[in-house]
Amino acid sequence: MAPKLTIADVASALGVSKTTVSRAISGKGRISEETVRRVHEYIGLHNYKPNVVARGLAQQKTYNIGVICSTEYDIFAYPFFHACLRGIGDVTAANGYDILITLVENSKSRDLQRVVDNCKVDGVILTRTTANDPLAEYLKANDIPFAAIGTSPDPDVLQVDNDHVAACSKLTASLLEQGCRRLALIGLDEGHVITRCRCDGFLAGYAAAGLTPDRTLIRLDAADQQHVGRIIDALQTRSVDGIICMDEKITGQVMTACKQRGIHIPDDWKLASFYDSSMLDSSSPSVTAIRFDDRQLGAAAAQMLIDLFNGRQPQSRVFRDYRIIFRESTA
Repeated sequence: MAPKLTIADVASALGVSKTTVSRAISGKGRISEETVRRVHEYIGLHNYKPNVVARGLAQQKTYNIGVICSTEYDIFAYPFFHACLRGIGDVTAANGYDILITLVENSKSRDLQRVVDNCKVDGVILTRTTANDPLAEYLKANDIPFAAIGTSPDPDVLQVDNDHVAACSKLTASLLEQGCRRLALIGLDEGHVITRCRCDGFLAGYAAAGLTPDRTLIRLDAADQQHVGRIIDALQTRSVDGIICMDEKITGQVMTACKQRGIHIPDDWKLASFYDSSMLDSSSPSVTAIRFDDRQLGAAAAQMLIDLFNGRQPQSRVFRDYRIIFRESTA
């Protein structure tokens, strides 16, 4: 393999200074058009690639974007994170940036602060939003460009999300149109904004159907399989005719608990999920769920940061192109 060409090599070959070569490549500084042409002709012929680290030092940039992932993620969150990451990668690669994935424990800012203090990133993408978000507050306080994947209650946070309220409302209304009246909703705590949005959608679905939900059937305490089992035990005495789960992980736990108790889906209860992913592909029966394009969320968040870097003022976005996929669990 031939040695990598440097700016010094180009300068020596053309009989100009390294500063002249650097200016010709960057397009900054006063040099003649003929010199710019000679430099670009030479580096094109010899396949010269600027050193990213050196360029970053000169421009005070790292050409890295930090992607912050909570350690609360488990295997059931991977399809969402993987799809978002692919979208982020589509944009960063096209703009000469790399991705630095950072794990943050329990939304504490110290892990993020280490990355920022060590000047490892030019901006940050948060992959989860909470009602009181210390990560967003830290980034705002330190003037770090960032965007959030998810809905934030803070209007100053640049954010991108799917229209969970509309999608969840439509799925809920669809089950009510099929004759369900006493639907239970099972999810995690309301500390996560996504939980609030999907719960709002559930209530909006009832309102759209002109019906009133039994709010005592809304259970936001599905911490693990054991908790889900206790919820199912309680619901067996409440004459429910269907269950909607906040996500695919809880859906799997509900199906396990129902099988253990001899509850047949959809004969005894209908079942649906407010989120679809590959984790439900092997479910039996197959589960009715909402399909979102999470790759475009990642791409939009990354493009927002690129726009900020380039002095533009991007706007927060909400994507409304979801699909409800009806399967055996609501037949």
